[in-house]
Amino acid sequence: MAHSLTNNLYSGDQTRELDRRAIQELGVPGAVLMKRAGRAAFEYAGRVWPHNRRWLVLCGGGNNAGDGYVFAALAAQQRHEVEILFVSPPEQLQGDARAASDYARQEGVLMRPFNAAEVALEGEWVLVDALLGIGLHQPVREQAAAAIRWINATGIPVLALDLPSGLCANTGTELGCAVRASHTITFIAAKVGLFTGRGPALSGQVEVAGLGVAEEAFAGLKPVANKVDLPDLLPFLPEREADAHKGQFGHVMVIGGDKGYGGAAILAAEAAAMSGAGLISLATRAEHVTAALVRRPELMAVGVSSGQELEPHLERPTVLVVGPGLGRTPWSEQLLQQALQSNLPLVLDADALNILALGRLPLPAHRRWVMTPHPGEAARLLGCSTQEVQIDRIGAVVRLQQTFGGVVLLKGAGTLICADGEVLLAKVGNPGLATAGSGDVLAGLIGSLMAQGLSPLLAAQLGVCLHGAAADLAVEETGIAGLQAAELVPYIRELVKS
Repeated sequence: MAHSLTNNLYSGDQTRELDRRAIQELGVPGAVLMKRAGRAAFEYAGRVWPHNRRWLVLCGGGNNAGDGYVFAALAAQQRHEVEILFVSPPEQLQGDARAASDYARQEGVLMRPFNAAEVALEGEWVLVDALLGIGLHQPVREQAAAAIRWINATGIPVLALDLPSGLCANTGTELGCAVRASHTITFIAAKVGLFTGRGPALSGQVEVAGLGVAEEAFAGLKPVANKVDLPDLLPFLPEREADAHKGQFGHVMVIGGDKGYGGAAILAAEAAAMSGAGLISLATRAEHVTAALVRRPELMAVGVSSGQELEPHLERPTVLVVGPGLGRTPWSEQLLQQALQSNLPLVLDADALNILALGRLPLPAHRRWVMTPHPGEAARLLGCSTQEVQIDRIGAVVRLQQTFGGVVLLKGAGTLICADGEVLLAKVGNPGLATAGSGDVLAGLIGSLMAQGLSPLLAAQLGVCLHGAAADLAVEETGIAGLQAAELVPYIRELVKS
């Protein structure tokens, strides 16, 4: 597969290897790459802020600083007002970065040590973050941390070069503190850390500049992950012939809704119904049946008091969605056990995952499922802390898939999907999804897509992208705060229709 500048996501370590290949194997001098990076950043900044002519560039002590010095030199050539604040003296720079600082000095750029007390910004400025690069793996040292805290406190727009300083390029972890950029231009390859974990919150709008590095440099270097987007996936929705009937679009059964949690199961069933599944059943506590039928009379809702009572109802469905509102009682465990023994494709969500984490139920051999943990559920399944999951989300989703098989979808900013060792990343949605019930809607949606004939992997990808796009449409009208999960469903239906 040809390299994709925007969809193939690489680690910081892989990008350094690409840099090495470009210099040593393809004969592109490092100084040329640095000048290309600085120019790409300056031209991008000109497109984002076309009327700005004031730039404050904060430089560290490595090659990322060199990109900043080139940026400043180019700004000076255009007679812009530009100043460099450095946390590491230019005289201590080496190689190409030292040459870049000499270039900026020759162009008359004012340079002085960073001291927050001495910086007075009057008028409109844009800050350029060239403090720390992709090699950072440890918490930010105090000198750079002080500059980062000052940057974030100014409220001034920030352009980060390669990635926001303090963000781990490999994992998206914030290493102590990190710059909150409004825009980021990343060089040679898209770094996976920009798109998952803390990356989406810190990077702002991301631009990728290939710097003219030839395709040959990427040969044999497998991306850490690949981005997936809704437009590429919508064509996989099944078309409906003029003589279609409900039996052609599958039968989803949602199993869940213990006492006090009926709404979660009803939301999942409603999402399955409104996204195209032909038939929808709901197996829940008897006291939730009336509420389900009042809200959505098309549902075939049954009250079950035990796993034994559920068993006869498992003959008709083609896909089971287990977990929304399931609870963690003996009733919950019995229902999950019956579902696992059914030999049907599954979507396992919420308390179904928490019960599995206890290790008491044997897993079926078929593994035709999508597991949809949030970081806390993932931690319980892996026997670690939520923080450990968030520090290395990619490692976590790979371990989950290796342990449990099937398709694993790790929710959160930069949702990750893993199957057979391959990792996909969906940078979709917005903070409005951080609300009760949104995961139940996603589970029902994925179950519906599986019932309509999509593979578990394809259903997970398309489900996540539809879910996120629906949230984006919803917040355009409602705003982010107070978005309710049920409000997503009509937008999902509109996207499926379109």
